[in-house]
Amino acid sequence: MGARADIIMITYRSARYLHLSLPRLLDTCGENDRVWLWHNGDDEETIEALRPYYKDARVYRHHHSRENVRLREPTSWLWSESDAQFVSKVDDDCVVTLGWLDTFAAAHRDNPEFGVIGSWRHPEEDFRPELAAKKIQTFRGGHQLMRNLWVQGSGYLMPRSLVDRHGLLGENESFTGYCIRTARGGAVNGYYYPFVREDHMDDPRSPHTLIRTDEDLRARMPLSAQANGVKTVGEWVSQIRQSAYVLQDASLDPRDHKMWRRKLASARRRVRKFTRGSAGW
Repeated sequence: MGARADIIMITYRSARYLHLSLPRLLDTCGENDRVWLWHNGDDEETIEALRPYYKDARVYRHHHSRENVRLREPTSWLWSESDAQFVSKVDDDCVVTLGWLDTFAAAHRDNPEFGVIGSWRHPEEDFRPELAAKKIQTFRGGHQLMRNLWVQGSGYLMPRSLVDRHGLLGENESFTGYCIRTARGGAVNGYYYPFVREDHMDDPRSPHTLIRTDEDLRARMPLSAQANGVKTVGEWVSQIRQSAYVLQDASLDPRDHKMWRRKLASARRRVRKFTRGSAGW
């Protein structure tokens, strides 16, 4: 029997999170699942934290890039060279839920039209049933999704056949954009419901976070925070919360995506306007 799922973890200056995220990922793997490791940069602490895992039987391949090439190149490495039924990525700052792979694989088995199925990384306080209810649908096998055109780029499960059909990430294409492209092609994407949780440790509300002060944020600065000009912990929490609301309210029509991008960008500008200079956490 071939591999069920190939899951990549891309690491960068993450030694203090790896002791939680990587062992949990490995513990969720079945006998036909494989972990691929890609390390960006030369942070010695992270390199040493990874070294013992290279001999783990559950780690199938590993690669070290001296340059921080971020996410697209490692993701394309997995997608282009995997021969598994499914592909996935789990971020080095995320702790997945036990059983997530089995749950998502069963949903895909019962519903061949499913595309990218994701874990949910937002805390309970960010859930708005009045928004999400219209998007929660039941499918064959009793599986439910809170449908959305895209999901987050961690803790998802995607059939490799989608890569065969749609190709790799484009040069300037985000994972969000790729998901929307698959939705235009007929794939049913969304978050498994009831939500399968993923602890996003770079959310300052996580019990395992290393971001508790504005100084912590500047030292770690998540890519999304950097891209949106976030300066304080308060702004970062507000951005995460607003992103959760958009996921629950966004249209399922791919033609509306540009409108939702403008709406989210506008909301983020308002957040920065009213939280700039606040003490944060």
